[in-house]
Amino acid sequence: MSAKRDYYEVLGVDKSSSPDEIKSQYRKLALKFHPDRNKSPDAQEHFKEISEAYAVLSDSSKRELYDQHGHEGVDGRYSTEDIFRGAGGNFNDIFNDLFGGQGRRGGGGFGSVFENLFGGGGFGRPRGNDLLHECYITLEDVLHGKQIELDLKKFVDCPDCDGTGCKPGSSKSTCKDCGGYGQVRVRRNMGGMILESAQPCGKCQGSGELFDDPCKKCQRGKVKGTKHVSFNLPPGIDNGDYLAMRGEGESIPDGDPGDLHVRVRVEPHKLYRRDGTDLYCDARISMVDATLGTEINVKTLENTEKLKIESGTQPNSILKIKSQGLPSPNSNRRGDLFVHIVVEIPKKLSKQQKSLLDEFQNLD
Repeated sequence: MSAKRDYYEVLGVDKSSSPDEIKSQYRKLALKFHPDRNKSPDAQEHFKEISEAYAVLSDSSKRELYDQHGHEGVDGRYSTEDIFRGAGGNFNDIFNDLFGGQGRRGGGGFGSVFENLFGGGGFGRPRGNDLLHECYITLEDVLHGKQIELDLKKFVDCPDCDGTGCKPGSSKSTCKDCGGYGQVRVRRNMGGMILESAQPCGKCQGSGELFDDPCKKCQRGKVKGTKHVSFNLPPGIDNGDYLAMRGEGESIPDGDPGDLHVRVRVEPHKLYRRDGTDLYCDARISMVDATLGTEINVKTLENTEKLKIESGTQPNSILKIKSQGLPSPNSNRRGDLFVHIVVEIPKKLSKQQKSLLDEFQNLD
């Protein structure tokens, strides 16, 4: 499949579909194209395609990026591995339900299937939640760029045990009740029908591991703490843009940390309106200055520029001050500042002013 199809088209859903509807549709397609069930030559490619679509659309952050920017918005920020790691928990649940696989570490579940198809390990590893932070900046920050300092409240490695969950000098072992999978199969007789389901192992609480002497301060190596994160916003960034910081999301025991997604919000400016890299502002002049012409000072984001008003300038004229807008994030070009001329008409005139205007109006 040379060109990527629209993810919604791949799954046969539309943009208004709920997460449950998308999950239900993926389950149907996964059952149809799973390589262990479908031996047709193109089954694996179909399975990869629908799984990639589901990995993106089942993750709220990635889905929002995709809805805004299409494939470029996702591919430009994530590798294939990152796309699938973020949805690992969703896949595990689905494959355990469909095939009874041990999705966490092996068997016919998510981990082994994707290692075979995509040629890598780690897809089956649990992954922490992504974090979303909204960052508010000014137009001046858009012009110059800005360094952001964040103190994130999240789970971090326990300082007492260095994140192992074990008291220093002790160790942990594989849970024998679940074989390290964290789940056990339970059979129930429901009116003569035998139902089998998976549930977290009671002995290891779903972790797959037992601690000989657990750390007293933490829960399996993690504690609530604060992580300081520093990064630079580049000049020219736009309202609604995202930055992804790999590995700075929520941390979980025996898994990979999620990512931090920073959504940029540019605060409204009291003087300027933005359109891409161009800025717009108003300049108020008297009707005499509009008629006779003048020179005014226009405040820009950096300094003050002189703007010549030609005689006979009409109300609502738009004049341009070149290269006084915002920088383009993809080139060295800078936008322009467009000045909207507002001609002020006096509401009250003296008798002498009225007389002069009458005299002017009656001139041939």
